[in-house]
Amino acid sequence: MRAFNYCFSTLGCSELSLHETADLAERHGITCVELRALSGTIDLIAALTAEFGTPARFATFLRERNLRVAALNTSMRLFGSDSLSEIEPFIDWAEAANVANLRIFDGGKKIGAEDLDRSATLLDNWQALRQIRGLNVDLMIETHDALSDLEKLLAFIERVPAARILWDTHHTWAKGADLDTIWRRIKRNVVHLHVKDSIADGDGERRYVLPGQGEFPIAALLSILQPNERQIPLSLEWERHWHPQLPPLADALKAARSWWRQGVF
Repeated sequence: MRAFNYCFSTLGCSELSLHETADLAERHGITCVELRALSGTIDLIAALTAEFGTPARFATFLRERNLRVAALNTSMRLFGSDSLSEIEPFIDWAEAANVANLRIFDGGKKIGAEDLDRSATLLDNWQALRQIRGLNVDLMIETHDALSDLEKLLAFIERVPAARILWDTHHTWAKGADLDTIWRRIKRNVVHLHVKDSIADGDGERRYVLPGQGEFPIAALLSILQPNERQIPLSLEWERHWHPQLPPLADALKAARSWWRQGVF
């Protein structure tokens, strides 16, 4: 059984509507997308409302196009937040379309015991809310800022053992952590993965490149993931919205066919 389902983030095609994104996915044989931006904005709820009007119509469109949404990506940051109000507008859309995850960022640079305690309280509040309202959707926390550091990530999971993690494999790898080591320590918490490729410039900064043209060890990652029996979304996060000089997402998806080496392509 494959350990992952291939998908892509709309951060790479933020200028497209969901109708156009569905067409792009179909051309590349992909049946799952991760929604971060649509129609030129990262205000995802505004874009969905303008395009579909209601969550029910959104869900109908996805069924008609045989397109699954792996996650709705919010901009909320766990560390530093005092409430869950930022994710409230996403809940009805996620529930209507049977979306499994709402992405929240970790946030922060340096986190201590108080930050961990506060985040644990927020996540406990979220689980209580899920139970009261009978929600299916759940939260996943991306290893984007503080949690891209392995020691901080492990401290967070120790404090919140049930935390559901979106593992941005590139971010943790770029911080110097070994992929196999990370996976062995956090695999029971991982529900979603981001992949991308880059090369190091002369000043030590990393520059994104087309999949397969950089240094990210995708073959090693796939080898690590393959024995796992869960169907974990493996999402190409092509950050063209933030780096408009990058080639179009269609070029990145074409390059990813050989980079991913196996699967649905």
